Amino acid sequence: MKKMLKLSTAVMVLIVLFLGVSSSAVWAQSDDGTSTFQTLSHIEDILYGRTKSGGLIERLGNIEKDLFGRELPGSIAERQRAILDFLEKGTSGQPSMIFKLGVAEWAINQKVDAYGPVNRRVDSLETILEGTAHPDKPVAMRLERILGLILSENVTWQDAEIPQGQVLRVKFKDTLSPAAVKAGDNVHLELAEDLVSGSMLLAPAGSRALAHVESVTKPRSFGRPAEIKIGADTLLPLGPEMIALTIGEKADKATKAESAQIAAAGTSFIGAILLGPVGLAGGMLVRGDAKEIAAGTELFVETAETVRISAYPVPAGLQGMVRPAAVSEEGSSDTVSTNETQGVAEAPATNDDTLTPIN
Repeated sequence: MKKMLKLSTAVMVLIVLFLGVSSSAVWAQSDDGTSTFQTLSHIEDILYGRTKSGGLIERLGNIEKDLFGRELPGSIAERQRAILDFLEKGTSGQPSMIFKLGVAEWAINQKVDAYGPVNRRVDSLETILEGTAHPDKPVAMRLERILGLILSENVTWQDAEIPQGQVLRVKFKDTLSPAAVKAGDNVHLELAEDLVSGSMLLAPAGSRALAHVESVTKPRSFGRPAEIKIGADTLLPLGPEMIALTIGEKADKATKAESAQIAAAGTSFIGAILLGPVGLAGGMLVRGDAKEIAAGTELFVETAETVRISAYPVPAGLQGMVRPAAVSEEGSSDTVSTNETQGVAEAPATNDDTLTPIN
């Protein structure tokens, strides 16, 4: 009982901190064109995976009680901004709830359920640890309790840099049917393996990567197959930043190398039907007679620019789950890489350089 009270107090201290930070900027935030109802729907989507019905005040109060066990003080705008900052942004000294949740999932499952709503993800972690979920308790307090069970240190974050042209292996989350897609459709991808730099975890396996259908050409005369041009957009790491993606020369090189290796073994890879890059748009053409691209099919993308993001400094007790980054040709040990793509990025690679978790 005392431990639960301590957790509840700690969570309320955090949300009061976020209220203090957000109240001074709430009017500036309203200038971004996002309405109160849009913000509320976004929060509900993060927490529940769907927009709920009812009046604005009732819905906001239910969110606060589900998250913190009580309603918060302040205006509607202040309360919404505090919740959103608590969930997504964090502060310089306090990681966001989504960041902490990703760390907890990675520590337990070696991947994250980035497309799932927060409440379901916390339910799943409790079930794995204790055999049952505790939906009657505030979600924020439940997550802090989970972290206390699996980690001996508080979750913190630090800046890390990802260089331009870093090759990443991703996979399709859903089956893509050439007959059913149209230009502008979203394509949901997920990171196939951890992205780390030394002992810093930047994006765990399962992190969301977003793409889109740029154009669709139906089958044409003389047996010419259908074509779908896919453009890569962003990777969402542990922190609140977004990493711009593209499909360029290095991703193309990785795809061709993988295709050749797998074809030699008598199997198939999406590289056999992906031909790119395409022009200057950084896209990838899907060609052929395949009826669909199955969920889980892998491909390569690359970072479009150098960017600094918030990363998790893995404590000593968990560092057996990651391995140091490969040393680049320039001698830097800070090169961000993943196990399957180091050779493509022209960094020395051996079996000892793998960066995937040790299961």
